[in-house]
Amino acid sequence: VDDAGRYDVILSPARPAGYSGDQWELKPSVTSLLLRQVDFDWAHDHDPTISIERLDKTVTRPRPDAAELEKRLHGLATQISDTAFFLVDHVESLRRDGYVNRLHEFDVSHVGGLVGQLYYEGAYELAPDEALILEAKVPDKCSYWSVILTNDIYETTDWYNNQSSLNGAQARVDSDGEFRAVISAKDPGVYNWLDTAGYSSGAIQGRWNECSSTPILSLRKVALAHVRRLLAPETTLVTPEQRERAVRERRAQLQQRPLW
Repeated sequence: VDDAGRYDVILSPARPAGYSGDQWELKPSVTSLLLRQVDFDWAHDHDPTISIERLDKTVTRPRPDAAELEKRLHGLATQISDTAFFLVDHVESLRRDGYVNRLHEFDVSHVGGLVGQLYYEGAYELAPDEALILEAKVPDKCSYWSVILTNDIYETTDWYNNQSSLNGAQARVDSDGEFRAVISAKDPGVYNWLDTAGYSSGAIQGRWNECSSTPILSLRKVALAHVRRLLAPETTLVTPEQRERAVRERRAQLQQRPLW
């Protein structure tokens, strides 16, 4: 990254002669490039702007021929179907594997996931008067960590209008280094609340990226009325008015992020 905050990289089968910058090998089998952008502090992080230029072709591009358009149209139905049904049974598979109100950790870097990223997830099932307490020791160093909720077909719970997700910049960590969060339909009046938004079942999923140690997580179901006595004495409490302001601020931060 140069002094102006600009990063250039060349994607090519081999390093161009005389080029000393970053180069990613572009193998003949490659058909796409995936870029994942993560904001930690929604109010202060700056989203990057990105452009891609093909250097071995002229700037102008001719009109696509009929055969190419026909090929794309024929593939459209399959793409839509694959996308619509992708992972819709994932929460059910967690239940079948016994991960109900339980978590398991996994690493998908061997199948194209990010190297250095650890995931955890499990299905949840809660009555209106029940809650789950999630606890994890936060590593001394961690580039990014978060936890989110989904519904039964693995759609992320509406995190614009509900506090149904938290990351390391938003959450409060207790003085003993533990992150403790409460998952429930009703607001327990604690800062680290994850709102199920009316869904009695769904999934919990989190990730730890580039951490100095491997976190060990626990999840336990309790009566909602007993939540506060089971948390650390220093747990930050919030009033309904403070929660209202927090969700409005959350929504404002998201609306002010560039969408492109």
